[in-house]
Amino acid sequence: MLIDKYFPDLSPDKIEKLKALEQLYSYWNDRINVISRKDFDNFYTHHVLHSLAIAKYIDFKPNTNILDVGTGGGFPGLPLAILFDNVNFTLIDSIGKKIKVVKEISDELELINIKAIHTRAENVEGKFDFVISRAVTKLDRFLPWIENKISDNSKHKIENGIIYLKGGDIKEELAAIRKQYSIKSISDYFAEDFFKTKLIVYVKLE
Repeated sequence: MLIDKYFPDLSPDKIEKLKALEQLYSYWNDRINVISRKDFDNFYTHHVLHSLAIAKYIDFKPNTNILDVGTGGGFPGLPLAILFDNVNFTLIDSIGKKIKVVKEISDELELINIKAIHTRAENVEGKFDFVISRAVTKLDRFLPWIENKISDNSKHKIENGIIYLKGGDIKEELAAIRKQYSIKSISDYFAEDFFKTKLIVYVKLE
């Protein structure tokens, strides 16, 4: 499996759960289209490994609270919840049938560190150390949804904020947000061509 190449020290239990994802998503994708069918051949590269780029960027400490906004079928939150089984993940989406898939798969894998909620970001209660997302919308639209959701109590080298998976030329998008940010190329972690244009954008909220 491709994941072994970049995460060689995973426990057998985590490897087994990651390997189970393809069959589980194939089953649910035939019933509820959460991943483009023409893209499913690239499931591990385009979805699982892409999500796990965040695990290369930051090593979440135990009991960290993560909010995944617009998770769709569970990306990036669900693969990350397998890796970080002592971290609390709340996965939300405004489309109920996608959250149904997340619930079914997380139940099947017995991922007790996931809450999957059918809601919009503006309606989520509580504070989180990090908000993660995968290109749900432009950042200037995204920030108002979650700007009051970040905890002030940082416990990582990277201060609490947003970790956003994006692609392509985003100079104009970043110029519009007027926030402190940094960019990391995912191709620094993974050699596959798919990642040449893929980025991790970290945004610090004052």
